[in-house]
Amino acid sequence: MNKVMLIGNVGLDPEVRYVDQGVAVARVRLATTERGYTLQNGTQVPDRTDWHTVLLWRRLAEIVEKYVHKGDKLYVEGRIRYTTYDDKQGQRRYQTEIWAENIELLTPKASTPGADE
Repeated sequence: MNKVMLIGNVGLDPEVRYVDQGVAVARVRLATTERGYTLQNGTQVPDRTDWHTVLLWRRLAEIVEKYVHKGDKLYVEGRIRYTTYDDKQGQRRYQTEIWAENIELLTPKASTPGADE
């Protein structure tokens, strides 16, 4: 089974493009952080942040385009995909991506001034 679950913060506004026949594709950079701790001998272990590239397709990409911004907190479920490509210098590059199947927006919506009127 290939299943990934992440909760993290969006590092940049999503990049959204449209491919064949108007299919939306979004790329989101998501930061997850493991909190640091102190060992019994007093040694400090610092926080560790990992960055993930998340790809979203079709309706999920449209939702991300409309509602997700830098700094928002997201829950992402998906699959890990590994790809390789050759860069402009002919060097082989490896890329790890999360292909999202489900997301939840965890950042509350900001209240709009005058919305209560």
